[in-house]
Amino acid sequence: MTTGPGDVGRPSPLVAALWTEQLPRFATAPVGAIAGAVAVVHLVLAAVPRRWFDEDLMLAIGRHHLAWGSVDQPPLTPLLARLADTVAPGSQVVLAVPAVVATAGTVLLTALLARELGGDRRAQTLAALGPGTGVAAAQFGHWLTPYTLEPALWTVIFWLLLRWVRTRDPRLLLALGPVAGIAAMTRFQVMALGVAVVVVVAVVPAGPRALLRTPAFWAGAVIALLVAAPTLVWQAANGWPQLAMAGAVSDENTLIYGGPLVVALHGLAVVGPVTLGLAACGLAGLWRDPRWRDHRFVGVAFVLLAVAVVVSSGRHYYLLPAYPVLAAIGAVTLQHRREAGRTRAAWPAVTLGVVLAAGALASSVVLASPRFADAMVAETARAYRELPPGERERTALGASPYVYATYLDAAPPELGLPPAAGTNRAYGWFASPPEHQDRMLLVGDPERFRPWFTGARPVATAAAATPLGTYGGLVPESTTIWLLDGRTAPWSEIWSATRDLHVSPAAPAAPPPR
Repeated sequence: MTTGPGDVGRPSPLVAALWTEQLPRFATAPVGAIAGAVAVVHLVLAAVPRRWFDEDLMLAIGRHHLAWGSVDQPPLTPLLARLADTVAPGSQVVLAVPAVVATAGTVLLTALLARELGGDRRAQTLAALGPGTGVAAAQFGHWLTPYTLEPALWTVIFWLLLRWVRTRDPRLLLALGPVAGIAAMTRFQVMALGVAVVVVVAVVPAGPRALLRTPAFWAGAVIALLVAAPTLVWQAANGWPQLAMAGAVSDENTLIYGGPLVVALHGLAVVGPVTLGLAACGLAGLWRDPRWRDHRFVGVAFVLLAVAVVVSSGRHYYLLPAYPVLAAIGAVTLQHRREAGRTRAAWPAVTLGVVLAAGALASSVVLASPRFADAMVAETARAYRELPPGERERTALGASPYVYATYLDAAPPELGLPPAAGTNRAYGWFASPPEHQDRMLLVGDPERFRPWFTGARPVATAAAATPLGTYGGLVPESTTIWLLDGRTAPWSEIWSATRDLHVSPAAPAAPPPR
């Protein structure tokens, strides 16, 4: 009976063949050309003026609120934003470098996954074209956000797992620990992936059961938890606001899309035709072809995650990090068909993918147009400067919803604005203003704060523009700047009563007891 190192039982034919045969050479030239083109295009786009609120949030946290965690963001991406802002203040290109590296890196890593599965030069190139022509990757591949970094990290995790399936080298499972920990410090969704893999490997009849009997796997899990421990401790100390975010996201999706089915369709639309086609081939191959028996757990885990995202009405991009491994499996599945004489041209999907990716690149410029943010920030800076110096020292700068606060905190420092305060989303868990400030210059809706102040008067209106990216219309296209005075309670009490995770307008807080 043929066995692999450190395992018992008969492996699948594909794994047995890969044990005894050398892996194909890496398709350096075509894969490198695709990754290089992706990197160059995104670096060029990074130089175009932009204000994307998720990226601005990373910069805002990095500049003013850096800690081991925040309501819905682990600390790694804000830390990268802080480093970029320190090295090259105000440089959009430097800020985008980690995102561009991750986007181009996903192309290389997907090709490496295909090679690990026995993919030849054509299969590796086709696999690389999947993330290289992805619609979502084209849109946000140059924005420094957690969901931009996540696909590269998940692809490394799958590469280590599938390489272990082939070699049974326990060092690969130990290496999973720090990679998974770093992924958790980027976004918590990797923990759902870990649970899905463990459950599927334990339950699915065909699969690498030896994974769960290998001490190195559990040692890697402990390492991952240790790496992520600081942000998990922060969440525990602050009442696990990340868990409450699921309800807020679901409510927002209902307002924007109307239901989880439309969210799921949006998620499929932004994958890109090449990756989507390869993923379908990969899932079919995993189900039908006995050569993929030891890798079948990947497909079942993907389905399990997909069901969880749809049922919970998660964001449309939650599943994107799981697609590169299916694209690699699909590319090798097509190779098997080609070797069996059942060829099918891939160029129509590739051509369509390139066209759609080009359109997505153009749309990213529109989505991240700085017109609204720049107008709002400029008007706020003018209103703040016009306060008499004595009053300015007593006036906190506030904003609601959090999108406005991020625009203010990510504004050029030369405008002289202080850090923004607010009670919406992550800002509700940041520090409240100092007690010596008994007034607030508020950008946005004042209703939640009115019970806590005796006076509220508008002082300016930001010029209207169309922020296409602001939560599908939940955030108004223009806003009024208010001056609130006569504060009647400590800031800590106001923050405790008014902080809220929902971006959509909420009912006014209950008035304070008299």
